[in-house]
Amino acid sequence: MLKKYKSNKIYYQSTIALAGPVVISQLGHTLVQTVDTIIIGHYAGTISLAAVSLVHSVFMVILVIGLGIAYGLTPLIAQENGKSNFKECAKLLSNSLWLNIIAAILLFIVVYFGSMFAMQHANQDPNVVETAKPYLLILSLSIFPLMIFQTFKQFAEGLGFTKQAMNITIWGNLINVVIAVILVKGMFGIEPMGVKGVGVATLVDRVLMMVVMAWYVFKSHNFKDYMLHFSAKYINLSKILAVVKIGLPVAMQYVFEIGAFAAAALIAGQLGATEQAAHQTAITLAAMTYMMAGGIASAATIKIGNSFGNQNYMRLQKFAHASYHLVIIFMLFFAVIFTLFNQYLPFLITSDVNVVAIAAQLLLIAGIFQLFDGTQVVGLGTLRGMGDVNIPTFITFVAYWIIGLPSCYILGIYFNIGIQGIWYGLSLGLLTSSVLLYLRFKYVINKALKK
Repeated sequence: MLKKYKSNKIYYQSTIALAGPVVISQLGHTLVQTVDTIIIGHYAGTISLAAVSLVHSVFMVILVIGLGIAYGLTPLIAQENGKSNFKECAKLLSNSLWLNIIAAILLFIVVYFGSMFAMQHANQDPNVVETAKPYLLILSLSIFPLMIFQTFKQFAEGLGFTKQAMNITIWGNLINVVIAVILVKGMFGIEPMGVKGVGVATLVDRVLMMVVMAWYVFKSHNFKDYMLHFSAKYINLSKILAVVKIGLPVAMQYVFEIGAFAAAALIAGQLGATEQAAHQTAITLAAMTYMMAGGIASAATIKIGNSFGNQNYMRLQKFAHASYHLVIIFMLFFAVIFTLFNQYLPFLITSDVNVVAIAAQLLLIAGIFQLFDGTQVVGLGTLRGMGDVNIPTFITFVAYWIIGLPSCYILGIYFNIGIQGIWYGLSLGLLTSSVLLYLRFKYVINKALKK
C-alpha cells in the first residue's frame, strides 16, 4: 500500500495543492452563513436563530441553482485549456457572464415571490416568519453580485488559478464579520438591526468580492492570452447552451441535495423552534467539513477535465482515485472530531443549553454521514470533469427525494423519533448517493478505457 502511494504521490500532492485554496474559497461562502448564525445565536436569541435557519432553508435551494449554473463553466474551461484553445475559453467566459446575469434576475424573482410564499405557508412559528422576512429580502439582493463573482471565479479555477478567489473570500469574510457585529449589536450609535443587520453585511461583502475578482481577471498577466479574445459583446447561443448543458444538471444536483436538507429543516420546524435551531446549529458545523470534501471534488473536476480534454485516461483515473482516498481520510478525521467534542462544538453557535443538548446528539449522527457526504460529492466532481452530468443528476434525485427525504418524515414524524430520526433519513440518502455515484464512475471510466 505504501509503495503504491509513493508511486502515485504526485497525484495526491497535486490534488491537495489545487483543492486547498478551493476549500478555503468555498468555506468563505459557508462562513457567510456560519457567521450570520453565530452572531445571531449569541446576540439575538433563539427565535432569531430559528429565523436564520428558516431563511437559509428556503434561500439556499434557490441560490444553489445559480451556483450550479455558474459551475458549468469550470469543466468546459478545463477541457478547452487542455487543448490550449485560448480563444474558446474567452468566448465561454463572455457568454457565461451574460448567462449568470440573466440567471441572477430570474433567481431574485423566484426568491422574492416563491421563497417568501413558501416560508409563510410552511406551518412555521409566526414569530420566526416575521423575523425572517427582511433577512430573506436582503439576501435575495446579494444574488446579483454573487453570480458575477462566481463567473470570474469559475473561469480562473478552470484554468487552475485557485488562490486568488481564496484570498478575496478571506478578506470579504473579515469585512462581513465586522459589519455584521456592528449592525446586529448596534454599535457606534447605530440602532440594533438584529437579523436584518447580518443581511446587510452579507450584501456589502458580496459586492466588494465581485468588484475585486473581476478586476483581478481583467488585469492579471496570468490571463493575458485569454483576455485578448474577450468581448462582452460576443454572445453566441451555442456557447451559452454549452454552459447550460453542464451547469443546469449540476444546479439540479445541488437542488436535490440542498433541497432535501432544506425540507428536513422545515420538517424540524414542525417539531418546534428549539429543534429547528438545533438542526441549524448542527448542520452549520457539518457544512464546514463538507466544504473540505467540496474543495477536493472541485480539484477532481479540474484535473479530470484537463485529462479528459487531452484524452489521457490513465492520468484521469489516478486523479480520481487520489481524490477518493483523500476525502475518505479527511472525513474520517472530522467524524472523530464530531464524536469526541459533540458536547462542546454547539456552543460555538449558540449559548442556549436546550439547543446545545439536542445539537450534540445530532453531531454524533453527523459523524456517521460525513464519510457518505464526502464520497458522494467527490463522485459528482469526477463525473463532471468527464462531462457526465445527466445520470448523476437522476441518481441524486432518487437518493435524496425518493429514499432520503421520505425516510426523514417516516422516522422523524411518523415513528415519532424526532429530530434524530430526520437525520437518520438524511444519512440514508447520502449513503445511497455515494454508492450509486461510485458505481457510475467505474462504469464511465471503464467505457472510456475500452475506447
